[in-house]
Amino acid sequence: MSNNSSDTNFALELQGIDKRFGAVHANKNISLQVPAGTIHGIIGENGAGKSTLMNIIYGFYTADAGEIKINGQTQHLTNSKEAIAHGIGMVHQHFMLIDNFTVLENVILGAESGPMLNESLSKARTELERLAKEYQLDVPLDALIEDLPVGLQQRVEILKALYRGARILILDEPTGVLTPQETDHLFHIFDALRDQGVTILLITHKLREILAATNNVSVMRQGEMVAHRKTAETDKEELAELMVGRKVRLKVDKQQAEASKTLVSTHDLTYTDVMGVDRLKKVSMEIRSGEVVGIAGVSGNGQSELINSLAGLLAPASGSIKIGDTEITADNPSSPDSVRKMSVGHIPEDRLHMGLIKQFSAEESAILGHQNLDKYNGALLNKPKVIQSECERLMAEWDVRPQDPKLRSSLFSGGNQQKLIIAREVDQNPDVLLIGQPTRGVDIGAIEFIHKRIVELRDEGKGILLVSVELDEIMALSDRIIVMFDGQVVGEVAADQANEKILGMMMANIMPDELVADNGGQS
Repeated sequence: MSNNSSDTNFALELQGIDKRFGAVHANKNISLQVPAGTIHGIIGENGAGKSTLMNIIYGFYTADAGEIKINGQTQHLTNSKEAIAHGIGMVHQHFMLIDNFTVLENVILGAESGPMLNESLSKARTELERLAKEYQLDVPLDALIEDLPVGLQQRVEILKALYRGARILILDEPTGVLTPQETDHLFHIFDALRDQGVTILLITHKLREILAATNNVSVMRQGEMVAHRKTAETDKEELAELMVGRKVRLKVDKQQAEASKTLVSTHDLTYTDVMGVDRLKKVSMEIRSGEVVGIAGVSGNGQSELINSLAGLLAPASGSIKIGDTEITADNPSSPDSVRKMSVGHIPEDRLHMGLIKQFSAEESAILGHQNLDKYNGALLNKPKVIQSECERLMAEWDVRPQDPKLRSSLFSGGNQQKLIIAREVDQNPDVLLIGQPTRGVDIGAIEFIHKRIVELRDEGKGILLVSVELDEIMALSDRIIVMFDGQVVGEVAADQANEKILGMMMANIMPDELVADNGGQS
């Protein structure tokens, strides 16, 4: 929030922050004022410069120009240790915890108070019990991190920062691995922190959460700070337009599904990993033509193993997969190539490790997995002009930017990499599309485009399996929603009957009937 009132007490002020990485101008003359004891949202598309700016505040990077003030005093932060000493803490999107250490050991690691470890642990325990009570951050101090659900692991990260004296707390995409109920509790924690004078910087791409949790919001676009708003005086539509630079349609338009024949089904599908752990447990489900089947669940509950099994990447331990007339079992496994030949396309969850090869040119990534097709090959060699021409066509149809088939795949933004992968799979005209995290790390403008195309494919009669950690996306695109917990299907809901509360309960393995009972029969 930019506020020139002399009465306002600012916890953090940035003036003219500038940062370049070679030819990339990541931050351009950024100014920002964050009132103390407020929750301040920072939003922007991928590459807008949010992470660079937060890393400058936290001392990971040093600005090329500009000034940082903390509680009115100019500070020159050259490393994170200095930032911590000035009361700045950061909770990263991927937690920085040691799995086989206890909560207590993780919190004091690097912040021991003396040579005697037992004395440090005893002192830390007393302080953490106080912090936990004061900020609603209850967590078992003697539990191993690996035994805690992600919601509690996140509380440990917040406790770590507070234990080190943080009064300005930066949270980077903090709700990406939480159920809706865990997200609600996190927001209650934010409120408690704010009430005790802690200032929070919330970095998220979820506009709904910005509107629910923050007092003020600042918008970044192409390395610049383009707007500041009081949260109560803005809405999703305005924020989306400020992020992208044009009006964005946030609602997915679709008609009632006209599902018909079953294209893919599983019966008691079980997959066991190399450690002998059952990641899928007797999963039975089906995908029909003309429908989108959404798979909801907190990350790590079997969704990835399900989509990879259907794509031929993982072999069943027991049970079966049926694609058309072909049955796939432990004794009759499949492969990605044979599944493709059964008219199944696969858009993988992890585009950088499974969807493309970063060192390949765009035109090479555009045929990956389909490089043996006759149209790309002559008697002895491939046909470079055909490959380039096909890539140019896909780039034009799917608005992949820049439209340069020779450019290395790693040099495209995440959204454009995703559009290239989706274009490649859709262009083969499969009957079934397995789509994993279609908009993970994708800009809001590209999300609008991808959602529209998924609905069009459904309306053309394709059967679509959609795996996404974004509940808004699952509810907007799906016709039926299957919920998974601990490798099992715990229930199915028609999309028009689903809401965040019901799905969140099911994701925590609490059935909707129990929810109805808890509400005295009111759903």
